[in-house]
Amino acid sequence: MTHFAHDSIVPDKQSDLSKKEQVAEMFNDIAFRYDFLNRTLSGGMDVHWRKKALEYLKDIQPKQMLDVATGTADVAIMAVGLLNPDKIVGIDISEGMLDLGKKKVENKGLQHKIELLKGDSETINFNDHSFDAVTVAFGVRNFQNLEKGLTEIFRVLKPGGRLVVLEFSQPKWLFAKAFYNLYMKTVAPNMGKLFSKNRNAYEYLDASIKKFPEGKNFLNILDKLGYVNLQFKPLSLGICSIYCGEKK
Repeated sequence: MTHFAHDSIVPDKQSDLSKKEQVAEMFNDIAFRYDFLNRTLSGGMDVHWRKKALEYLKDIQPKQMLDVATGTADVAIMAVGLLNPDKIVGIDISEGMLDLGKKKVENKGLQHKIELLKGDSETINFNDHSFDAVTVAFGVRNFQNLEKGLTEIFRVLKPGGRLVVLEFSQPKWLFAKAFYNLYMKTVAPNMGKLFSKNRNAYEYLDASIKKFPEGKNFLNILDKLGYVNLQFKPLSLGICSIYCGEKK
């Protein structure tokens, strides 16, 4: 398995815990404010981005879906309305995030459609060829080993099944890039510190985005792992990107 620079980016360099353990701990800490911070820091654009990503599944009308790094289940809940699959399983390593997700699912009366489980992208507890579609929204940067996670996703996809990844990227247009860098260096960390106990979370966000193999580099990784019909679309001047790949 290839090692990528972002695999080594961790929330706390002083900690002896693995990246996976640190990420779980970080999200447990910020879970109670996660949705609020997401909406605020993105100006509500994160809802629009998730919707755009899910639209890449409309043509295949998935019946069985897996949402990896489901967090508070935003994608799973939105997918019910947009795609109406028979079942969506959401997995995440953070119990704090899952607890909030379960409350949201119950409040919307969607327990019959959505099941949320503690689970890890690198050891997905389902048989080969289990899902028509797999989604990962803002989660692949947090994989401890990117290739291992993407290989596991490939394994559980049915032949003809599709992976859709939504992930932060860095704008290429000069003015947008300058504004983005200023925002990530000053606004996001300070906002995070105001509303969250975890001081490292938004510094980690910036560092992990900068080291992530985005754009064509990410498509090359999917290609190497056997995904076909690859697509890539930057959104909002390149602040985030949608990636798609299929299993033959």
